[in-house]
Amino acid sequence: MSKLKYKLYIKCKLAMWLTKIRIEMVKENRKTKKKNLEIDIEDDLLKSELDVNTSHIRIPDIQRMGHGNSRQDCSSGDSADGSKPSRIRRLGRRLRLHSRRSCQTAASHSQTSKILKEEDFAGIALIQIISAEMKFKDKWLACITLGEQTFRTHVSDQTDKPTWNSEKKLLLEKHGAHLARISVFETNRLSRNNLIGYCEVDLLEFLSQDCSSDTEVFDLLDPSSASTVVGRISISCCIEDPVETEKTFVRRILSIVDCNEDGELSLDEFSDLIDAFGNKLAAEKKEEIFKQADRNGDGVVSLDELATLLAIQNEKEPIINCCPVCGEVLEVSDGLNNMIHMTLCFDEGTGNQVMTGGFLTDKEASSGWMFKLSEWAHFSTFDIGLRSGSSASHILVYDRRKKRLVEEIIDRKIVLSMRAIYQSKFGLGLMDNGAKEILRSLSEKQGKKMDTAESAKEIPNFIEFFKDQINMDEVKYPLEQFKTFNEFFIRELKPGARPIAFVERDDIAVCAADCRLMAFNSVADSIRCWIKGRKFSIQGLLNETCSSEFVNGSLVIFRLAPQDYHRFHFPVSGTIEKFLELPGCLYTVNPIAVNSKYCNVFTENKRVVSIISTEHFGKVAFVAIGATMVGSINFSKKEGDYVKKGDEFGYFSFGGSTVICVFEKDSIRIDEDLLENSGRSLETLVTVGMQLGVSVKKQGSVKLPNLRNLSL
Repeated sequence: MSKLKYKLYIKCKLAMWLTKIRIEMVKENRKTKKKNLEIDIEDDLLKSELDVNTSHIRIPDIQRMGHGNSRQDCSSGDSADGSKPSRIRRLGRRLRLHSRRSCQTAASHSQTSKILKEEDFAGIALIQIISAEMKFKDKWLACITLGEQTFRTHVSDQTDKPTWNSEKKLLLEKHGAHLARISVFETNRLSRNNLIGYCEVDLLEFLSQDCSSDTEVFDLLDPSSASTVVGRISISCCIEDPVETEKTFVRRILSIVDCNEDGELSLDEFSDLIDAFGNKLAAEKKEEIFKQADRNGDGVVSLDELATLLAIQNEKEPIINCCPVCGEVLEVSDGLNNMIHMTLCFDEGTGNQVMTGGFLTDKEASSGWMFKLSEWAHFSTFDIGLRSGSSASHILVYDRRKKRLVEEIIDRKIVLSMRAIYQSKFGLGLMDNGAKEILRSLSEKQGKKMDTAESAKEIPNFIEFFKDQINMDEVKYPLEQFKTFNEFFIRELKPGARPIAFVERDDIAVCAADCRLMAFNSVADSIRCWIKGRKFSIQGLLNETCSSEFVNGSLVIFRLAPQDYHRFHFPVSGTIEKFLELPGCLYTVNPIAVNSKYCNVFTENKRVVSIISTEHFGKVAFVAIGATMVGSINFSKKEGDYVKKGDEFGYFSFGGSTVICVFEKDSIRIDEDLLENSGRSLETLVTVGMQLGVSVKKQGSVKLPNLRNLSL
């Protein structure tokens, strides 16, 4: 291509990109105008209720209700008509208006949206990231990830000993996420910040230790080598006393109506707040409660005295029927979840810097201004669900072992290419007009290239790019022993690196690969939540090996990314009945293609179907699917072999790839957590040998003869 043509091509692409951004901006402006109109209408309604002279009420500003120190003055006087109900409504609306105009406490709601049983509640942990000692000077940022939420500190000054003193309250469940990951980033990058070190802290174990101090120092590990220490970080963690938490919370609520900020409340101020909570029973007893606190009878009580009394009263008979921050209605009989909700929703802290929330992963929390610009332009977003449009730029998966969200590492240029090809009719049109053959030829050439001695030079760069997602300590042989890239790609692991769940029980199926897993009870569920190709069917996937029992059976998809261990294993014990090789394309198996309505990845790609006959699950179809840059699919077993679950079955050469297992109808009960994540269109990161499901097929059923049809 000549320089002139190349410049013209670049200008055209840039013009198309700018046009797309302008269109999205116009759409966003329309949404913003509509939202602002709704807010203006709400403000007008609020102003219409407000009288010129207000009594006892101070409008709480956003910082006051959150974690700041600024305050607003209020006007004094009586309402124009003296109608007390109007003033109560105004206060209630002001309490709720805060949440709509602030960040809407997204992180708190994610923690409290699930109803928690008392036996599962482990406590509310107050965790504080204090400081760190690093090996070089920079501006530093720390993040903490627990489950599906991430929080970040402020950026430190240029130093090798950053101090943050940032804290956050986190809900801990006995059987939920309790392994917190603390990541430290250097922030001298324009587009993205660089992960320097991390540590993982089991909060339940940390809190159960007998120690005189709540503070402990942890080593920060190098993401590319867990045996290398790159710094140290000081962390404090303690479980809050529920009674003291409730007192602090009530004290914070009472301070809203303390107009003169003298730390004392009159009966009128206290009455307005109780009435705004909407509890009629509490409203009837407000004078009685106030008199109990006002022991000297001077008509005013301190915030601390009233807070203590209200906390005790709330244990006997709940006073607050709705959350003063977000307005959510609280169940009167559910004191535990009410306390959890309001504590996390209205996190006061201890005066230290409270961490910023609302992030899904530490990578999102540490993103630089380039990501913020791309998010503003609707070009890139972090989200859970189907990978389409701007959400296809970041692929999030749920780590089953560590119980938290992680982002799959993938080159930005590859993401843009896949979005252009697989999520448009024009891109797939190119594939139909000869690009398929080019892709197949390119995959074959790349596979051969990865078998040459020169390809071994790419191994260190590959490990560096996928640092923190390739554990070299598990690899069976040292790095120097791999003479080609493909030898490293199909690397074996050390014995015991992948323990098999319930190895002696053949009625329990296990995961077949290190992968991102999707599991569905039926094909209909898979089409609704994940596979968007219009022509997908079990018949199309299995071809002539398909039986009627498979058609409505359960479906499990094991997607292997380039950084994964690329050997696949048997999920069940049984005998291999047959192999069937089906030629086809080499589309990518990335969710960007699988979630596209224009592409039928699984039924059009090259694949090998094997049927395994088992005692507990009936017949199981095991489909190994090739993908872009996959040189070949290799098997280590043959027809007629009896195999045990967890045994190695084969491996994929260079590239991403997928295995699909189809179980007969009503033969397996897949683990609930896998089904739940799949129902949210969220892949689960699993390893070989993890439990997949339990057999529900009846055993030992013997067909008895029909006596009526017998003849002597």
